[in-house]
Amino acid sequence: QVQLVESGGGLAQAGGSLRLSCAASINIVNINRMGWYRQAPGKQRDLVAHITSDSVTNYADSVKGRFTISRDNAKNTVSLQMNSLKPEDTAVYYCHGLRRSESGWDNYWGQGTQVTVSS
Repeated sequence: QVQLVESGGGLAQAGGSLRLSCAASINIVNINRMGWYRQAPGKQRDLVAHITSDSVTNYADSVKGRFTISRDNAKNTVSLQMNSLKPEDTAVYYCHGLRRSESGWDNYWGQGTQVTVSS
């Protein structure tokens, strides 16, 4: 079982920055893909960004050029640097891990961290 623990959420003003971190309970080189999803009230959970074990990244169009995902294999953490924040970035942000297993693919989720951007 993999545990993911997020930190770094909070309140920011529009145009400001926040940095989220996700700490994994195992060596993240053994997790094929890690990423961040977000869910605003009344909306579905959507992908924000993910990074593979080969450090290939993918971003939602809405955050390209503003958010940067990175990984630190030595610390078993994945981070999301969020710049030029907008009120529409307000959501609960969830860390996600995808790992291949004998039975297929296993999904792991953190507990979520609130990000609120004021205008």
